[in-house]
Amino acid sequence: MISILLLVVIILIAFKISPKEKKESAHVHGAGQIGLLAAVALFGVDYFTSYFYATGELMSALQPYNLQHDAYFVVAAIALANAVFGALYMYSLGIFNEGGGSYTASMRYLVPTMSLIVAVTLIQDYIFTIVVSALSGVDQLLSILNLYGINWLWHFGIGALLVSFTCWITIRGRGESARLVFTMLGIFVMLTLVMVVGLIFAVRRGVPPAPVVGTTQAATLAQALMHMLTASMKGMVALTGLEAMSNGIQFVIDEDAGPIAWGKKRLPRLKKLWDFYSGKAGIGRMVQTSFLFYGGLTTLLLTFFSIRFNVFDGTAGRTLIGNLAFIGFGQIPGGDILFWAYQILAVGLLAAASMTAFQDVQATAWRDVAIGEIPEVVVYRNPKGTFSRSVVAAFGVAIVIMLLIRGQTSLGIPYYGIGVFMPIMVMGLAIRRHVLKNFTGRARRWGSLGATLAAVLSGIVFVGQVAGKWSEGGWVVLISFSLLAITAHLLLLSPIGYRDPSQIHRIVVQKARVQGTMASIVEWQSLRMQEYRYHLLGWIERFWGVFGVRVPLSLAEAPMASGEYDDAVDHGWSEEASYLTRLLAPDLTGPHLGGAPNETDPGIDPLAGAAHAD
Repeated sequence: MISILLLVVIILIAFKISPKEKKESAHVHGAGQIGLLAAVALFGVDYFTSYFYATGELMSALQPYNLQHDAYFVVAAIALANAVFGALYMYSLGIFNEGGGSYTASMRYLVPTMSLIVAVTLIQDYIFTIVVSALSGVDQLLSILNLYGINWLWHFGIGALLVSFTCWITIRGRGESARLVFTMLGIFVMLTLVMVVGLIFAVRRGVPPAPVVGTTQAATLAQALMHMLTASMKGMVALTGLEAMSNGIQFVIDEDAGPIAWGKKRLPRLKKLWDFYSGKAGIGRMVQTSFLFYGGLTTLLLTFFSIRFNVFDGTAGRTLIGNLAFIGFGQIPGGDILFWAYQILAVGLLAAASMTAFQDVQATAWRDVAIGEIPEVVVYRNPKGTFSRSVVAAFGVAIVIMLLIRGQTSLGIPYYGIGVFMPIMVMGLAIRRHVLKNFTGRARRWGSLGATLAAVLSGIVFVGQVAGKWSEGGWVVLISFSLLAITAHLLLLSPIGYRDPSQIHRIVVQKARVQGTMASIVEWQSLRMQEYRYHLLGWIERFWGVFGVRVPLSLAEAPMASGEYDDAVDHGWSEEASYLTRLLAPDLTGPHLGGAPNETDPGIDPLAGAAHAD
């Protein structure tokens, strides 16, 4: 009875404090805009739910070699990486506060090649986030019945159902998605605190560790170091949360969160702190602040209890979290009810983690269409502001991958998380260039050193991820990464990749229904990518010309010059006027006869004539 009453109270509290979408925020620029609590839910759920599988993967890499007691060194490395990368992205939100993450950063400060590779790498990473999150949820569900490791068809079938549900919820709109996920996160936090209290009681009562099962393998010092590297790479799997928030900042409402508005009024002497957390960039930074400490603290907590009770993934047919929940809730009268509720909640949360990926697929896909990476037909926005076609496409690819890896989470993890470290490295390099360009003296020196440290560390982690997961398929990542980069360039060079200014404007403003600074940035990126395409085609023609081969590449007309980034985002213009509107038809105002074209018909754009008039 105590457990049932406690569970009901926790559910009511979580639902009561969950965010409710305001009517005036439901369709800003055609997109559901969200506040702090909703942003925590949609863009934080990925790394919050890494709690359920990251430490289990970490300990599984050490326990077979009796190295689990050295896991604290691995935890320290993970906490350090979280702090460094988190600080990098929190700073970057002040510069790139219109979304795009490392994709926008690399286009502004590095070269289009990097931006193109980042774009396709992130799409891969988001899809594997969907796959791994859903299958991890299946693992937690099967742990309830001690069936962890059952026939793979069950894993695949249940995983496909979970992804179908989250896809459906995502298409319904951000407001509903955020409220549902935040409610589950609230229940998760409160139940986890109850579980930790139960585990502390279990330690004080002298609950014995689980018996040792199987034999351990001997490891030399070199092998031990390699296994610890593998463990750290497996535990460092939720860094996609950083890029997710940076990429999805475009969906966050541009106003101060409640605590910041209160602080500005009551504690004005902390003005610098409130300014840092102001506006939509501030909301993103508040979400990412939790990331600085969450990964290290939860990994430390779970590692301690895993060692104390000698439980790991697979022990007693349960996951590591399943075992700890069984012990912790077992100290409470009627704890079986809480155990079942916690495991079922884990299933829902891990499935919901794919919502973060679905949100970022949307944020990335329409940009990829504008630059010429994806066919224009993909751009369609439903009345709730969701890019439903990109969501459905990601859903289909995720289902195919789940089938190919036979529903096994461990086979998907080598691909998940690896790709995100390359964009983090690119962000570090871009921020370094920004600091060197805009600062002097001590700020310039220390800022560039900090950005360089983040770039080098992420590069090391990227290589370490491949090396640490080599035997599990990490080597395949090198192949897939190379193929993605090559395929991206082939698509750009093909007729699919051609975009004239009128087409870019139609995609961004009329189809994606984006306006203001965000639209200007994407239009500028698209123009610059067309310049890059033109130069690549010219280089190919000259290369084959050396051998006497004439390639009909149709280079008669050079693309429109992209201009400077600062000119594109000049805030002296009206927020309703995008870069191409100002550049080609400054007197163009109001809707055009017939309204916006349908989703696939090229239609007639009034900018087309202006584009050729120059």
